[in-house]
Amino acid sequence: MEKSLAEMQREVDRYISQFKEGYFSPLSMLARMSEEVGELAREVNHRFGEKPKKPSEADNSIELELGDILFITMCFANSLGIDLTEAHDKVMHKFNTRDKDRWTKKDTD
Repeated sequence: MEKSLAEMQREVDRYISQFKEGYFSPLSMLARMSEEVGELAREVNHRFGEKPKKPSEADNSIELELGDILFITMCFANSLGIDLTEAHDKVMHKFNTRDKDRWTKKDTD
């Protein structure tokens, strides 16, 4: 069964809420998010770039790194009371209005 973004945000909140520490501060979460994006960049560079992995390096997947970014994004949003579905809708509205003619559309014939 497919989960909605709201369901995923609630699942993350239930997980974090079981700990006394709760959510990290926004600045700490931004640092964590930056670390996760760096790990994703490293994986993409190993797979598609010029830098092969050393034999001693762990084999992380792009899928897991994207999952880590999604998790920290949900933590960040939850801690600030942001509904990511609403945020997504606002961003899609922006792309569908302001940026609607920015890219060359495929022929629909």
